[in-house]
Amino acid sequence: MDLFSRSWAALRTAVAELPDADFARPSGCTGWLVRDLVCHLVIDAQDVLITLATPADTEPTRDAVTYWDIVEAPTGDDPLDALIVRLAAAYEEPGLLKFHLDDVGSAAGRAAGLADPAARVGTRGQVLTAGDYLSAYVLEWTLHHLDLIAHLPDAAEPPAEGLARSRELLERIAGAAFPPSFSDKDALLVGTGRRAPSEAEKAELGKTAAELPFVLG
Repeated sequence: MDLFSRSWAALRTAVAELPDADFARPSGCTGWLVRDLVCHLVIDAQDVLITLATPADTEPTRDAVTYWDIVEAPTGDDPLDALIVRLAAAYEEPGLLKFHLDDVGSAAGRAAGLADPAARVGTRGQVLTAGDYLSAYVLEWTLHHLDLIAHLPDAAEPPAEGLARSRELLERIAGAAFPPSFSDKDALLVGTGRRAPSEAEKAELGKTAAELPFVLG
């Protein structure tokens, strides 16, 4: 849960420090500008608040690994994705979007800090412990931090421990280990299809290269 807090705080800080002009730049999410991604983070923060306020009294059905599924690559036809783009545009001023993320995001961070790791919570029709749910979100924050800075070379990167934990989660979710020569960042980018592997990387990946990308949903 500590790692959730550090990863989330680092991501919110990176957004807060962006110049307004960067909100109109592309993000690492295909078809989304930085402002669209930040709007998605607001919704993510709301999801965290809702889940932590949704107690469950049955046995857990998922954990930090099985929370995620490998899904088909998005086609761009998802109505929610289109809604996020419209919502982001409605903010007009980046400062308003920054304020909303700071407001809701700070609340989500406080709620996470107060949560009992053993408490059971419900989300997406499944039951997890709060600790497993927040651990799963380290991967969400880390990937979206990489998306945020994909075309912003001066922006701060995700915490090293968040990158390492996210790589471990991805490898367990996919049932595939990335070569030791891959940095944690490269394993995440290549593994989730955020960049294509080089020919040398394909050779190192072996049969895993044919299984890429591992799209999480």
